[in-house]
Amino acid sequence: MIYKIRTGMPWRDLPDRYGPWQTVYTRFRRYALSGVFTQALQQIQAQADAADDIDWLVQIDSTIVRAHQHAAATGRKGGCVGGTNRTIRPSADHAEV
Repeated sequence: MIYKIRTGMPWRDLPDRYGPWQTVYTRFRRYALSGVFTQALQQIQAQADAADDIDWLVQIDSTIVRAHQHAAATGRKGGCVGGTNRTIRPSADHAEV
């Protein structure tokens, strides 16, 4: 299961040495639904915290929030912004050749 998660490969591509992919998937799903992975993570975190191995002040959130597709620029060649006569033009550094 760890191999599959680390590689991100489809279940069907799991190497034969791990057994039938359906069996591995069924076990993974059963463990996930029963909370085995959540409990393991909580125990590992608790042990690391007790050993003072976690610096909780240095947590970094790498969440990415995508903008709606219409929230992007006004177009390739610029355009009117907010109903004014100002026009946005691409800079020379980013102009297409």
